[in-house]
Parts: sequence; structure tokens; C-alpha cells
Amino acid sequence: MPVQDAIEKKPQPGGEVTIIKSRCKGCGICIEFCPAKVLAFSKEFNARGFHPPEAVKPEACTGCNLCGMYCPDFAIFAVRRKKT
Repeated sequence: MPVQDAIEKKPQPGGEVTIIKSRCKGCGICIEFCPAKVLAFSKEFNARGFHPPEAVKPEACTGCNLCGMYCPDFAIFAVRRKKT
């Protein structure tokens, strides 16, 4: 049996980040506090004239919700995905 077949891979629970762009004032707190560096400023403007964040590495999100806990405008949150 090849060595690669003997390694058991367990699915890692991940997370999903939701950004409510219309609420964002572009402060960047969520970007700064994301431990997985999932977020970055978008090049687009929202209706208020700010650059909201975007998920540049959504697969790295753990669902820790630090982004949501620190957001002063409740414009972002993350949830953990259930194990399947």
C-alpha cells in the first residue's frame, strides 16, 4: 500500500464570512483582526463611498467571528460550518 493512502485526512471545520457592504464605513478593523488573513479592502466603493472588505481567501476562514466582534457597524460576521 502506498504511503499516501495510509494517511487519513480528516475534514477540517471551516467558516463562512458574510459582509454587509452597505453598512461598512471602511475602517479596516475586521481586516486587521482576522487571524487567518481572509479579508482585504475591496477596490469597489459601497453606496456610502467607502471601500468595504472582501474575502480574498475565503477557504482560510475558520468562523472565529473576530471580524464581527470588533466591527463597530455590525457589517460583517463569520459562522462555523457544520462538520459533514
